[in-house]
Amino acid sequence: MTGAQAVRVAHVMAGAPMGGAEAFFERLCVAQSARHEQTDVLSVIRREAGRAARLRGQAVPLRQLRFGGALDVLTRPRLRAALRRFDPRVVVAWMNRAARFTPVGPWVVAGRLGGFYDLGYYRHCDHLIGNTRGIVRWLGEQGWPAERAHYLPNFATDFGDVAPARPDFVPASAPLVLALGRLHTNKAFDVLIPAMRRVPGAHLVIAGEGPERVALELLARQADVAARVHLPGWVQETGGLLAACDVLICPSRHEPLGNVVIEAFSAARPVVASRIQGPAELIRSGQDGVLVPPEDPDALGDAIASVLEDRGFAAQLGLAGRARFEAEFASAPVLAQWQHFLETAEKA
Repeated sequence: MTGAQAVRVAHVMAGAPMGGAEAFFERLCVAQSARHEQTDVLSVIRREAGRAARLRGQAVPLRQLRFGGALDVLTRPRLRAALRRFDPRVVVAWMNRAARFTPVGPWVVAGRLGGFYDLGYYRHCDHLIGNTRGIVRWLGEQGWPAERAHYLPNFATDFGDVAPARPDFVPASAPLVLALGRLHTNKAFDVLIPAMRRVPGAHLVIAGEGPERVALELLARQADVAARVHLPGWVQETGGLLAACDVLICPSRHEPLGNVVIEAFSAARPVVASRIQGPAELIRSGQDGVLVPPEDPDALGDAIASVLEDRGFAAQLGLAGRARFEAEFASAPVLAQWQHFLETAEKA
């Protein structure tokens, strides 16, 4: 133990190479490891070279395991052995696969959910963590004891001081509308693209990659906005784009949290989002963002246009979002909540 009061926590992640939960897992492991006087961290991950390199680069203790399918008979005993050597107070299992492999032991087992998952994977957990209040309410509706369900929000990277990085392919005089995320039907970029017909002159950048690329490119041509819609692929460093945009859009059909909303708050950028799940929990419409009905390109386009046309309103939204970020979603308040949980959680 690096400090007399340090709490040992093992974070177990068996997720995809990229994703919102995976990105926050990395941020949390790095941040907690840096606070070594409070937390000793072990990161156990599914084998993935990029994630391993990033964690090692930040000096986070690391173990890689297979986390395979039904024929993987080695991961569970190897994970148990790694945990016994580390001797954590708490083991946090991130999502279904990690929860399935995480063994019961002398440690507290906490399942961390970023969505409305099958709770069959978590029955052996002592506690469940939801990153939205909506998830925690849902856990209670499923019969999970209230005293063992905890709201611990994500913190986002602070983009408040990041220099703008406006893409060269967007004209200097054009308003920049930004969306971030995987090109997947859940993200509803097929609603956002036709909405741009009601925002003449503005350019849309959708930074992401995924299976809907070809369909979205075709839709942009059919909607006669292809010259103003840009799909540059994944952008690893999104802070410069956020700082450069005039408005961030989250048009999703399904979004338990909406981490991009928090990131926009940090950059003091106005947000327009669909009124669903996470965004509706995060945004107080008209105060720190604008909510619109999902699946409604006209309403979405009109809301984007109204924000772009009223610079005072846009600035007001951005400042209010920044205040929310500092109070609720910056690293300091979120890490304090996590620390309290790690120090006080008991076995069921």
